[in-house]
Amino acid sequence: MRVRAGEPRDLDGLLSLAALTGPGFTSLPECRRTLGDRLVLSRESFAGRIDLADARYTLILEDADGLIAGVAAVIAAVGGDHPHLSYRVDASDMTGAAPYHGALTPVAACQGWSEVGSLFLHPARRGGGAGALLSRARYLLIALAPDLFADTVMAELRGYFTDDGNCPFYDGVARDFSGMSFAQADALVSVQGHRWLAGHSAAQPFGTGHIPPCVRSSIGRVHPHGEAARAMLEREGFIWTGLVDRLDGGPTVVCPRDAIATVRDARAIPVGGAITAGALMARPDLRDFRVERAAADTTAHRMLLVA
Repeated sequence: MRVRAGEPRDLDGLLSLAALTGPGFTSLPECRRTLGDRLVLSRESFAGRIDLADARYTLILEDADGLIAGVAAVIAAVGGDHPHLSYRVDASDMTGAAPYHGALTPVAACQGWSEVGSLFLHPARRGGGAGALLSRARYLLIALAPDLFADTVMAELRGYFTDDGNCPFYDGVARDFSGMSFAQADALVSVQGHRWLAGHSAAQPFGTGHIPPCVRSSIGRVHPHGEAARAMLEREGFIWTGLVDRLDGGPTVVCPRDAIATVRDARAIPVGGAITAGALMARPDLRDFRVERAAADTTAHRMLLVA
């Protein structure tokens, strides 16, 4: 398997993946126009024809037959013309097993940060290191051109859903502000992003004492399918600092760009340099960005970035 830059030709394969994500995976909507626009933006971003603040890089995991097995993305700067909105919880009230009982405070703390996200693998491709390859490829992209990204990098994890597909945080908190079903709100956020959230979420801090314990227990909790992604982020150095998504209550984790383990450990290998089996190898050309895993001990036949 290898990871490469996304192109407009990937649209049909990406739509097929989007159909498998399930509720709450807002960053990968099953919308041909939205995904098509993102793939064009990715092509232009990799080519250096987009303003830095507007760049968005889509990464495609491709199997040996050239089929799309997964997708991920790196956004150079969140926010732009519309503040990137979250709620902040008091971390001191999140200890132990008791449901959260503090306030939810509206903030735009992530404005201008870079974001890694949209990580999704086809269910048949999970395991065997595919997820780690795709996840770490995002950090090799950052390591290749750190000046294109902010000093702080964030990742938003999908919030908790019950086995029957309901989102306790949305049903107990966010619905009061949106007045619609989760599916309707999710579709709007997928296309309009935080422009829509700004008019359909709280503007002032509010307490949670009146909210059922099952809802308060979901604040900052990860979707069952997102536990592996959270573990990979934590191994890279990301931590939760109390920010949660306004729609599903999922945690936002953050890490200084240069402290991300793969970014910190990446090194340039010259032609003829030794590469250890299992190492990730990235071409040092943004316009032809690719990442593969070394199958055996080898030597570099071209300049490579290795982690």
